[in-house]
Amino acid sequence: MRRVMLALLLLFTAHCSLFTVKAESAEKVSVKNLRYWSSESYTRVVIDLDGPVTFTENRLSNPDRLYFDLKGCKLSKDVNTRFDMNNDVLKSVRVGQFNNDTVRIVFDLGKFERRNAFILVGPYRFVIDIYGEARGGASPADRELSGSAVRLPPVKQEPFRRPPGIRRVVIDPGHGGKDPGAIGPRGLYEKDVVLDVAKKLKKILTEKYKIEAILTRDRDIFLPLEVRTAIANSKRADLFISIHTNASPRRDARGIETYLLNWTDDEEAMRVAARENAISMKTMQKVQSDLQLILSDLARDNKRDESVGLAHLVQTSLVNKLESHYPRIVDRGVRQALFFVLIGAQMPSILVEISFISNREEEKRLSNALYRKKIAEAIAAGVHEYRSLSEHVAKVDDR
Repeated sequence: MRRVMLALLLLFTAHCSLFTVKAESAEKVSVKNLRYWSSESYTRVVIDLDGPVTFTENRLSNPDRLYFDLKGCKLSKDVNTRFDMNNDVLKSVRVGQFNNDTVRIVFDLGKFERRNAFILVGPYRFVIDIYGEARGGASPADRELSGSAVRLPPVKQEPFRRPPGIRRVVIDPGHGGKDPGAIGPRGLYEKDVVLDVAKKLKKILTEKYKIEAILTRDRDIFLPLEVRTAIANSKRADLFISIHTNASPRRDARGIETYLLNWTDDEEAMRVAARENAISMKTMQKVQSDLQLILSDLARDNKRDESVGLAHLVQTSLVNKLESHYPRIVDRGVRQALFFVLIGAQMPSILVEISFISNREEEKRLSNALYRKKIAEAIAAGVHEYRSLSEHVAKVDDR
């Protein structure tokens, strides 16, 4: 009898151990894909995940390489495990299953200067920005790779030290494709409004102010937020402007506001950022807490002081221009919040909420082509004023 009981106990223990192993295996986060965008002095790598992870990093020499370990992860079988960059900053990126519990991403370095690394959610992805010594324009090899190469529009080669002033602006119409953005009471889609405003803005900047303008999207397609920033960096933009319409459960909420990247304890600003980031307020609070230690570095990279100046000029231009043609224009001011689309941008960057699509009166205005044209003209005028001030400051500094 005692032998039978012992046998049953051993069988039960083995069964429990097997169940535990299977459960632990099932809990591992999958590394589903690796994508990158690269130019001569910048590369953004995005690791697509199906859950939250923690990571560590280290640097080795002879040869010089940087690696990140993703804990509690497994590598999906169909992930490409090596990408060759073959530029001065980054030779290649490799990914592999380092041990049963760890996926390692290795960067074989050239003239490496610095990096940023952070986790984004909704969906989960691990983003690494690699920076080298700033050189000329974007490399002919600028591309996104996700199994096969998808080339980004070419950029003319230019000397690194450009004359003072603003020559190239990347305009980002928010949302698109499967992501409609906010939807007005009468069914107007944010993605359609902001695309039209962005196209008008591009035309005005190009024709009136002789500033090269590049759209992150010129049609109704979906682009992940991290791709939009990568385009701006790869194209060596002087300014990055993301255009959105605002929304609120309060139907009487109205007005215009302009944002820059930074930490905030303003709940209303956090709610706007959560909506644009497509995450819940609870998740937004956690993400902001997780990123708080590196937000000051991100804001500095984002040229915070210049972004503040650009934001105020664009906000003032919008309010003044629209007030002269329309009643009840509310100036909600310049604010800051953690917008994923601004993280990692290497130039003065702002996000403009041009009106509340959730407000019936402002939705009606947004549906009107003339109102959208006035918005584009006002943003362009703000950019022009920023350029003029930048050139003036540069001349003073040269004396």
